[in-house]
Amino acid sequence: MIRRYAAAPIGTLSIDRTADEPLYRQVYFAIREAILDGRLRPNTRLPSTRTLASDLAVSRNTVVIAFDQLLAEGYVQGRVGAGTYVSATLPEELLSARPGRGAAKADRVASKPTLSRRGRYLAGIRSSAGTRPVAFSPGFPELGRFPFDDWARLLARHWRYPKREFLVGGDVAGYEPLRAAIADYLGAARAVSCDADQVLVVSGSQQALDLAARVLIDPADEVWVEDPGYLGIRGALLGAGAALVPVPLDEEGISVDHGRRRAPKARLVCVTPSHHYPLGVTMSLKRRLELLDWAHAADAFVIEDDFDSEYRYAGRPLAALQGLDADGRVIYLGTFSKVMFPGLRLGYLVVPRDLVDAFRGVRQLIDTHPSTAAQGALADFIGEGYLAAHIRRMRALYAERQGDLIEVVQARLGDRLSVEAQDSGMHLIGYLDDGVDDAALAQAARDRGVEAPSLSRHYLEDTPRHGLMLGYAGVPLPEMKRGVATLARVMEGVG
Repeated sequence: MIRRYAAAPIGTLSIDRTADEPLYRQVYFAIREAILDGRLRPNTRLPSTRTLASDLAVSRNTVVIAFDQLLAEGYVQGRVGAGTYVSATLPEELLSARPGRGAAKADRVASKPTLSRRGRYLAGIRSSAGTRPVAFSPGFPELGRFPFDDWARLLARHWRYPKREFLVGGDVAGYEPLRAAIADYLGAARAVSCDADQVLVVSGSQQALDLAARVLIDPADEVWVEDPGYLGIRGALLGAGAALVPVPLDEEGISVDHGRRRAPKARLVCVTPSHHYPLGVTMSLKRRLELLDWAHAADAFVIEDDFDSEYRYAGRPLAALQGLDADGRVIYLGTFSKVMFPGLRLGYLVVPRDLVDAFRGVRQLIDTHPSTAAQGALADFIGEGYLAAHIRRMRALYAERQGDLIEVVQARLGDRLSVEAQDSGMHLIGYLDDGVDDAALAQAARDRGVEAPSLSRHYLEDTPRHGLMLGYAGVPLPEMKRGVATLARVMEGVG
């Protein structure tokens, strides 16, 4: 026997036919509000759709759509042969957000979730720079000249009949042949001393930084960071709760003397010695040895982001800092995003032998294993010489484009933007006259489709000079000219 209940009247429900809100949405919101306010209690039977439509003088379909939405979200439930009832148990998220009965609507609207101080800061330091391949996005490689035919053939080799480990995950540290290829490549190209067991494959340099920060530091540990410096490094460190210690640079790189005075017992230092980001300074051999001596004495670690080390246009590059480390203090990281293409999302860490197990354990907690989709092809791309050949071609192209950028800027903006050639890298700094707001200039350029990030936002403390970061690697000459012309027009209106 089915026990029937009289449907509860919904006398306060009304609709406004002059409002922009669709009628079904007004019905939905009115019933939901009555449920949340407690006017419609759990297990209360609602009027039938036909009855409610008649009471409101709307089509039955309007009410049916509103009821369907309430049903989908868990506010009501249907009982076969008995009608529609307010759910006995509302969704958990609704209970936690349910306002007190009788609370004023204005109070509920004013109550908004808040982030932690750290969360607000981290959310605020993200940058649109380098997220789209336009003039002058820093760090974007030339994509049109990548050997995609060779890459496609290597992918097909591994994915026509994929190995089981590509389908189920494999080693937490990455595909072993790829790790071996990376170790061999780094040994030959960068004098990095390691074997495959010390290499961990990750989803780019940002994940490498995040992983290293999780393993090496505790909340409130002091960490030296280059000032100015890479925003991604700051984000990873702040996410781990570090206390950042800004350390300025001179013509030889990070000032170890300044760091010693400010935080002699810091736990960690993060550096970009091959090509400082963003200023382009190359750390001298003397300064590298000085930094390693301090790390040994302070029982500290060094994160070496070997940024832009592949693209050096004059002289021989200095060996990686890691290759000079005899004490197991340096964690070396790199990425294939700039030497191949950003969408590949593969990078690597080289860690001291004593830390391999710890890094592997934490790596597994992040996402179990790196994506296997391209690792086999990348191992062959490196091992069969395609990567080295591509880097040689791009090195010549980027040297040419650096010269083109300097020529175009000097011809159009020589009195307003000062640029000088550098021995390495994928971008130049265009320095501005004193008093020019580089942040406002960068935003005005971005509004017109040109990416030229401000130098000042990369400083934690005082900004001695203002300027714009001008990436040239992925910018052909015609686009370069258009970008500089846009900057010239923008600079007419920004003082």
